[in-house]
Amino acid sequence: GVGGASQGGGFGGGMSMDDIFSQFGDIFGGHFGGFGGFSGFGGGSRGGRRVNRGSDLRVKVKLNLKEIATGVEKKIKVKKYVTCSKCHGSGAEDDHSSKTCETCHGSGVVTRVANTILGQMQTQTTCPTCGGEGKIITKKCSECNGEGIVRDDEVITINIPAGVAEGMQLSMSGKGNAARHGGINGDLLILVEEEPHPELIRDENDILYNLLLSVPQAALGGTVEVPTIDGKAKVKIEPGTQPGKVLRLRNKGLPSINSYGTGDLLVNVSVYIPETLSASEKDIMNGLENSPNFQPKKSVKEKIFDKFRHMFD
Repeated sequence: GVGGASQGGGFGGGMSMDDIFSQFGDIFGGHFGGFGGFSGFGGGSRGGRRVNRGSDLRVKVKLNLKEIATGVEKKIKVKKYVTCSKCHGSGAEDDHSSKTCETCHGSGVVTRVANTILGQMQTQTTCPTCGGEGKIITKKCSECNGEGIVRDDEVITINIPAGVAEGMQLSMSGKGNAARHGGINGDLLILVEEEPHPELIRDENDILYNLLLSVPQAALGGTVEVPTIDGKAKVKIEPGTQPGKVLRLRNKGLPSINSYGTGDLLVNVSVYIPETLSASEKDIMNGLENSPNFQPKKSVKEKIFDKFRHMFD
């Protein structure tokens, strides 16, 4: 390793290998902090013709719960850079409006050679004349002004998988902005936004709904309808259903995007206590006050106390 070589001989003057390679940084305008930045003896760093890459394009897509549950195909219109139709991305007015770069002879790189204490070393860097393109445009395209790209509208079809969540980012390779002079397109990055549902709340893959019952409904039981992602579902209410009871409807939630299985619809029961009563209604309630069936059971009191206590845990 570099640490072991720092005490070696052969160079004299107490110079370490890091000192020696730091000289290469002075020669080549770079930084050689030991062997890590050096490509080998008798050779050098290898360059190449530069390939431009277009920038990524970011869009937001709003989805409702039903679309999230099933997955959806959407067409979106975006303003983006596309390849110029006149010059086909070359940036030149025509086939005779560009020439090979005389500095790099079309390679896009220039080679520098220097003599060092270890021998002759060479490096390759991007050609400063053509910027790595390998050619010089003599007459720019009149449509794109030599850039090879223009701004335009494009309709893109995106397929959203089922189970996506708020803030999740999807990527479509090559659907971003086009690159200058025929390079590689960037990607289209799709940020998912969830539209709030008027009655349902998402909790990961489960769906929550608060069911408000009247006192007679909770006491007598019956069947009620609750909203689901794709319509309605009937729920059986047992006689004597207590506030805070949670009813679970299996597989009525959202699918998992990363694994198998589907969440549930969790129905939390609340009971509405009327704020005002008529005289006859008060008589009925007074008649029930002393009924043993209307006295809270010890088990119910304990459950309520446990819930209250856990609120402060």
